[in-house]
Amino acid sequence: MITPFKEDGELDVKSLEALVEFLSGHVHGVFINGSYGCGALMSLEERKQVAEITKRVSGGRIQVVDQVGTTTNGETTELIRHAKEIGVDAVAAVAPYYFTHNEDSILYFYEDMVKAAGDMPVYVYNNPKFQGYPISLNTIRKLRDIGVHGVKDATFDIMIHANYHRVLGAEGFDVVLGTEAMWLSACVLGTKAFIPGLANAFPEINVKMYQEGMKGDYEACRQTQFMVNKCRDIMYLAKSTQLAIYAMLDVRGVIKAYPRAPFIAAGEKEKEAIREELKKLELI
Repeated sequence: MITPFKEDGELDVKSLEALVEFLSGHVHGVFINGSYGCGALMSLEERKQVAEITKRVSGGRIQVVDQVGTTTNGETTELIRHAKEIGVDAVAAVAPYYFTHNEDSILYFYEDMVKAAGDMPVYVYNNPKFQGYPISLNTIRKLRDIGVHGVKDATFDIMIHANYHRVLGAEGFDVVLGTEAMWLSACVLGTKAFIPGLANAFPEINVKMYQEGMKGDYEACRQTQFMVNKCRDIMYLAKSTQLAIYAMLDVRGVIKAYPRAPFIAAGEKEKEAIREELKKLELI
């Protein structure tokens, strides 16, 4: 889920409430304060506020997973304690970013998370592009052994995803796809959840694709996957897929909000181009 901001960079509480209400009527859960959610661009207090608003407005209708990753063990465990207090369903964390950490440091980071979380599930959010380095399969195995519940796989590498299932999935390790772009392939491998940025603006088509895959109707799922990936092509008419979502939400009339600087919102020409392509797909 994105985090809506006002043009001056302040958290847009009303738009956040409206977005959570909209999504609560369509999806099974929300993943907050992550990459689309600008988590790394917010203070700890702002991230806590996003979690509190999301829990309050969703009212137990959907699951809430809070991305609590920071650059330090202390700040991450502070966010976990808060998430536990307000009753989120699970926490996830991108590996500590900026510095390139070795395996011992990565294990130390997630071990502190597991201790702070208690019986609340902890997921590693493996995003090599954003954390700045890969996490090996062997390290993921060690994370499982210290109590990490699963992985949100944002590697965009179907062989890595397949290896998670082959090596770890049979032992109850939850393998979640971090994109809508490869759901059909991941579903066939045994994945039972995906986290789609596109669903901020168009949850219906993502839920349809999910249900087709889970029912084993792979021919229908293949056609919906192609449609979803056409939507992803449209997202690149903005400066990034994250920025495209803000534009799509505005085009659809759900909310009008801004990303946080230094991100620059899509301009009117970009929005118009997105609008015209969405019309061609009969999504608006």
